[in-house]
Amino acid sequence: MPGLKSRNGRTSIRAGLAMAAGALMLLASPAPVPAQDAPAAKAVAVRAPAARAVPAAVVAVPARPRQMTLADVVVRREMPIDRWLQPGEFAWNDDGVPAGPTLIVVNLRGRVLSAYRDGIEVGRSSILYGTDGKPTPTGTFTIMEKKARHFSTTYNGAPMPHMMRLTNDGVAIHGSPELANDLATHGCIGLPREFAALLFGSARVGDRVLIWKGDRVG
Repeated sequence: MPGLKSRNGRTSIRAGLAMAAGALMLLASPAPVPAQDAPAAKAVAVRAPAARAVPAAVVAVPARPRQMTLADVVVRREMPIDRWLQPGEFAWNDDGVPAGPTLIVVNLRGRVLSAYRDGIEVGRSSILYGTDGKPTPTGTFTIMEKKARHFSTTYNGAPMPHMMRLTNDGVAIHGSPELANDLATHGCIGLPREFAALLFGSARVGDRVLIWKGDRVG
């Protein structure tokens, strides 16, 4: 659900997922490919290339997804990013990565989303998420609907570009007009608009999304 409001000074907490300096999400995962064999990611915080052409809207009712844990996420290669992403920053590089399902993993505590295809991280982005009053749900979801141009029917027609719906009560992943540490959504995952367009072009209806709190492991 869209809409931005103050977190009353709540500060961001360092990420536990997909960051090269942390103990990320490689539970029960094979060793990653050495960094020298991986193509360099595009520079963070640069304007992204245009997303692929996709239908304006795709709708389906997927089967109830099998619940996942981090142990189920196999990571073969991560993007060579050695610092925390600031609000509005992102990286995308799917050069040479085969087409196929996109697995989206969201770490709420770390304020980061990572997208994987064939176990390879193709995108990483800073995010907005829900306030304590309207928290972002955690667990395993599937993308139920995609709509490139969408406006909220709950929050005064607020724009939700490149919307990918996760729940029947309106929680979605979508582009946000602004990202900052003291901003939040009404439960949705808000992304930089350029990154949202790229993720929209990669993900398909039925692809899985794992949202976790980002609590420390071990």
